[in-house]
Amino acid sequence: MEKVKITVMKNGSLKIDGDFEIKDPEGNNYGLGGRTILSLCRCGQSVNKPFCDGSHKHHGFEHEPKAFDLPEKKVS
Repeated sequence: MEKVKITVMKNGSLKIDGDFEIKDPEGNNYGLGGRTILSLCRCGQSVNKPFCDGSHKHHGFEHEPKAFDLPEKKVS
């Protein structure tokens, strides 16, 4: 099975590419209409949350993503 790829876009959304599903807090699936690529809002301004509608372009959302390593997971 191929991994789902999530790309943090410069000054924009989280682009998801692959075979995935998105659920609400109650476990209900969002109907994705057969899409295998879509973008999730990071700026909080989309009227179509959790999906990106391009609002970040008009609200000055800025983030220059640079990959980094998280610290090791703590074992309880």
